[in-house]
Parts: sequence; structure tokens; C-alpha cells
Amino acid sequence: MEVDRFIDILETDFYTGVPDSQLKGLCDFLMEKYGINQKHHIIAANEGNSVALAAGYFLATGRIPVVYMQNSGEGNIINPVASLLNNNIYAIPEIFIIGWRGEPNVHDEPQHIFQGRITLKLLSDIDVDYFVLTKDTTDEEVANQMLIFKKVLEQGKSVAFVVKKGALTYSKKTVYKNNNTIFREEVIKHITDCAKDDLIISTTGKASRELFEIREKNKQSHKYDFLTVGSMGHCSSIALGIALNTPTKKIWCIDGDGAVLMHMGAMAIIGNSNPDNFIHIIINNAAHETVGGMPTVADSINFAEIARGCGYKYIASVDNYDDLDKELKIIKNKNVLSALEIKCKLGSRQDLGRPTTTPIENKKLFMQIVRNQ
Repeated sequence: MEVDRFIDILETDFYTGVPDSQLKGLCDFLMEKYGINQKHHIIAANEGNSVALAAGYFLATGRIPVVYMQNSGEGNIINPVASLLNNNIYAIPEIFIIGWRGEPNVHDEPQHIFQGRITLKLLSDIDVDYFVLTKDTTDEEVANQMLIFKKVLEQGKSVAFVVKKGALTYSKKTVYKNNNTIFREEVIKHITDCAKDDLIISTTGKASRELFEIREKNKQSHKYDFLTVGSMGHCSSIALGIALNTPTKKIWCIDGDGAVLMHMGAMAIIGNSNPDNFIHIIINNAAHETVGGMPTVADSINFAEIARGCGYKYIASVDNYDDLDKELKIIKNKNVLSALEIKCKLGSRQDLGRPTTTPIENKKLFMQIVRNQ
């Protein structure tokens, strides 16, 4: 069904969430209608952040908010839904719109398979009534379901629309861009050239896909790379665990701005742990590019100062290849906890592929090289 009709049926004017490719039509519609507007639409750091923000909206206005997310975000909402919203506690009602990745019997990436299988069960377990939208769902069916949901919401309980691929459509094409000039894939190539046989842990999304293809193009082994295909926001914590237990090897963490924002508290733990073999690269295009390009708040915050405040010892920020190569050489040769922000252009190759090895194969090969050092 058309997104604008769906929005009309919901009869609410506040939306917050984390973008999802399955919900691109909804996300684009919200950006066209509201942009980033504190009264109507806020893109949150993570899904739990969205739930709490929406709860605040309800407490202040008495009106029902909407929280949107990919189903991978269900893990982030379990605590605030179970210990804040639940009608045995504060009885705060919210409407969830959840993109269903990894839907059973539909081909998807490995990180979505198990999450897709348990999507509906998790909602039931946290006492959230749900309705599944498909390509064939009619406007009338959604309107009737919303009448049922209104009675549930009146009891202080939350409800969810679980959206299958293609169920929500939006005809207008929304273009996202920034003013940066250098490309992420080329940046990652510069990093691999400098890192050589150091270990690289890369974040969820296109960064890991580009790292994999760079190795393929250069006929290099993938054994030095751990591709974090799921668990967005946790790449740096994985890298920290590796760095603390492989002190003789440099660890390069290739992170993204959206991922860093999602669980930014990890930087405080990294800074406090202070591993001198840890290099934290933050590729900042101020966007959730992998799921459609919607903006993050990364263009209005200072990652270098955040890293400094968390205890990183060497910090730099670059926006061109000459400065990038200069800083890569510096941090390669330093033995201190380092952070390098790289401001990149939005966009990737249209023919960008996906890893042809499985996560298990990646893990085994990576562990062999790490444990044999």
C-alpha cells in the first residue's frame, strides 16, 4: 500500500526510529514530509533510544507515537518495552513499524536469518500485538486492524505492524548527499595498503562488503579481516576484545558514524582500557547509507573531541586523500590508542557485491591467523 495512506490511517504525527531498507518508502516519506524535525520526526541513535524518546513524547502530550526499525532492532527495545512501556509498569502505548528481514522461506543475508525466524515470537514474548503487512494487504484491512489496535493502545499496551518486503511503497525518489569529496571504498583501499598484515575488524554494511571486494580484486587473503555482518554498533567492542588479547598485533577497527552513534558508550570503555595497539577508524558520511541514505547526526558532532574525552591518545580528522595517507602512516607507527575520523562522500558502486564466504568460514580463517601468532 502507499505510505501516505498508511500514515493517514495511523493518525499520529510523531515518528522516531532507525532507518531500514525494508522501510525505505516510509523513511523517504518522513524525510520529505518532515525532514529532521524535533516536533514530528527524529532519527535516533538506536532503537532503544527511540522507544524512550517516544515514551517521553507520550508523557508530555498524551498522544500515541510511532517507532520504526528493522527487526534486528528488536533486541535493543526489549529492555525499555519490558521494563518501561509494559502495562504492568507505566502502561505507555507505542506503535512499532518493523521491517521484516530474514523472513522464513525468503532468501536473505546470513545475519538476518535467525532474527527473521524469531521476529514474531519476540513480539509475542514482550506482549506486543502485531499485524503483518504484505504486498497484498489492502487499505481497508489496515484501517480495520488499526481500529482493533486502538482498543489495545487505550489499555496502555503497544502494537506493531511487521512489514514484509514491498508492502509499503512510495513513488517519489529521495536523494541523499553530503559535501564531502572522497569515497569510502577508496579510503578502505588506502587503509588496507597501510595495514598490510595487521588485523582489521570492519563494521556492518557496505564497509565490510567493500573490504571483501578489495581483497578479492587484489588477490589477497581474507584471513586478516573479521567482517561484522550483523550486530550494528558493536564492531569496536569486538575489536577491543581482540586487541586486549593480541597485544603484539595492530588492530584496525573500521567503523561507521551510524554504528558508532548506536552504541557510543563503547568508546569510553576503549579509552579506559587504553590498548596501545588499537586504531579506531570512523568513516563518517553522516548517513545510514547501507539502508537507504537517511542522515545521522554525525555532521553536527565532533568525533575527535569525543575520542579525546574518552581517553584516546592520538586523534585526527581528515577529508582528503593526502591528509589520509599522512595520518595513516602516523598511526601505523605510533604505539598509542588512536582515533581517525575520515569524512567521506555518500555513495557506493552499483555493482558492489557481497562476501562469497560464509560468516563461519570468515571466523575460522580469522581465528587461525590470530591464534597462531
